[in-house]
Amino acid sequence: MGKSLLVGFLGLGMVLAGTSNLYALQAGGVETGDLETGSVVGQPFKELTVDASFFALEIGDTKVWYPPVTVIDFKTRPGAPVLLKVTNKATAEHGFQLTAAVNQSAPTVLHTKIVLKPGETQYIGIPTSDLFYAAGNVLEYRCHLHPGHVGGKLLMLK
Repeated sequence: MGKSLLVGFLGLGMVLAGTSNLYALQAGGVETGDLETGSVVGQPFKELTVDASFFALEIGDTKVWYPPVTVIDFKTRPGAPVLLKVTNKATAEHGFQLTAAVNQSAPTVLHTKIVLKPGETQYIGIPTSDLFYAAGNVLEYRCHLHPGHVGGKLLMLK
């Protein structure tokens, strides 16, 4: 009887450990908005430090999201949510898609899309738990409205 009970508890523990990624995005999820009214997991955007800024730019005939590579080092950063600033400095409307879908195919994969008018700035707040459990080490960003535009990568050092 004791061995059966022990096996049952071990099995339950393994099932619960295997489902931790399933609930990762329930920690707060990705939030978007402006600096004054936006918040993530109860923390207003205006109280958080911007971890990275991205800009839609037109360089000649080429439309790009700049910078092409961004690094966030979580080894030296406090555990507060990540705040990304996204600005469209181009003359046309552009999208910003941030995803880890190339790394994972689970339904909980980190994935967000916003659309910015010319001159508009929006913020994306992401709980660090979502980044650690629902994303790999590399996120990709690009314009989901114009597939030919050049995107970039966000590298997370954990």
